[in-house]
Amino acid sequence: MHKDNQPLVFELSREGRVGHSVPVLDVPEVDLASILPAQFIREEAAELPELAELDIMRHYTALSRRNHGVDSGFYPLGSCTMKYNPKMNETAARMPGFANIHPLQDEETVQGALELMYDLQEHLIEITGMDEVTLQPAAGAHGEWTALMMIRAFHEANGDTQRTKVLVPDSAHGTNPASAAVAGFDTVTIATAENGLVDLEDLRSKVGDDTAALMLTNPNTLGLFEEDILEIADIVHSVGGKVYYDGANLNAVMSKARPGDMGFDCVHLNLHKTFTGPHGGGGPGSGPVGVKADLIPFLPKPVLVKTEEGTFHFDYDRPQTIGRVKPYYGNFGINVRAYTYIRTMGPDGLKAVTENAVINANYMMRRLQPFYELPYDRHCKHEFVLSGSRQKKLGVRTLDIAKRLLDFGYHPPTTYFPLNVEEGLMIEPTETEAKETLDAFCDAMIQIAKEAEENPEIVQEAPHTTVIKRLDETLAARKPVLRYEKA
Repeated sequence: MHKDNQPLVFELSREGRVGHSVPVLDVPEVDLASILPAQFIREEAAELPELAELDIMRHYTALSRRNHGVDSGFYPLGSCTMKYNPKMNETAARMPGFANIHPLQDEETVQGALELMYDLQEHLIEITGMDEVTLQPAAGAHGEWTALMMIRAFHEANGDTQRTKVLVPDSAHGTNPASAAVAGFDTVTIATAENGLVDLEDLRSKVGDDTAALMLTNPNTLGLFEEDILEIADIVHSVGGKVYYDGANLNAVMSKARPGDMGFDCVHLNLHKTFTGPHGGGGPGSGPVGVKADLIPFLPKPVLVKTEEGTFHFDYDRPQTIGRVKPYYGNFGINVRAYTYIRTMGPDGLKAVTENAVINANYMMRRLQPFYELPYDRHCKHEFVLSGSRQKKLGVRTLDIAKRLLDFGYHPPTTYFPLNVEEGLMIEPTETEAKETLDAFCDAMIQIAKEAEENPEIVQEAPHTTVIKRLDETLAARKPVLRYEKA
């Protein structure tokens, strides 16, 4: 039994209770031994809980109230853009003509779906300033890897097999160096200057004939716009390298500035972040990749094309392709959601998204600045990073602040990231939150800062109001509970 007297589903079980009703079997029963190896056949029935439908519904409804999501509360998780997903997009994705098609149907029978994907590609081309887009990658990191594999194929096609290094800023998302390593590259770290931007002198000292690419997001992970981006691109291009755009922060510049105009050669987008597909819980994701003209031959196959007759089909005749990177062609349901979002928002709406995200972040940053250290005192874009170094001197760590926020009903921001900020708190309010919500969160953060000074034990021992108290996250990750055992 849990501390709040919510029983486990096994404790609710009563022998003989049934929560389902299925028709009488009207086909011959199959002998499992005839189709499965003996070691996979149970000798005894699985010990599953037996509950009535009402008990099941109440049990899972009670559990759902413990979950935290964007629909239930403020979720300022820096770098991850946990924003509200309009239900109109969900409705569109569930339309029978979209939801009930099969990926193995003949192209002639799914022309509407193919047209939607092609039109989505055209919109993303315009938004990013690229020349072509593939919807195939399944998520952001998958898009990173796909783009790097195309860059690798491009260099190899030109005989530049010595280009083995990918430059990555020290404030980059952790997936950047990981994707580079999986793509077969060595990573070289580029330092952050005192102003929070790329250190140009460090970059110049590390580019060379072995440079394959620079991975960069703009604005960067500190929420700051790389004002020297044109010079950065020129530095990398001058030695024959490519410049890759991590699109995780696109919602800070969407319809205001385009990666293609900044000098980037390829870009991945997070449809499940910027364009309001469901985000969290491991998926479903979607990480389309856009490229400039000289990388088009290396796009993963098949490539969705429009014929002269106005029909749509998949083109497999791509001699220089890196090959297929995902079964079928991307996560179609997320494509529908993103397409609905783009079409309903329109250019002015997407521009307003960017403006509101930037205004919200700067408003919160300035409200909290007197109470926490602000490592980079300059206008931010969609997110900002505070430091809990002042509170650390009082015995209160950033982890304590995050746990205390749970008592106020808020999901904590990202903590201890980027790594170049001591006791970092990375906050992204997104464009969908009202001023009242931002003020309430700021009030909670200000109260926690005062508690750290006046009564630090309250923060150090938080959370106080949650069902489960503070966990040992390291132990939980290393030794997860994988089974239920009867008392």
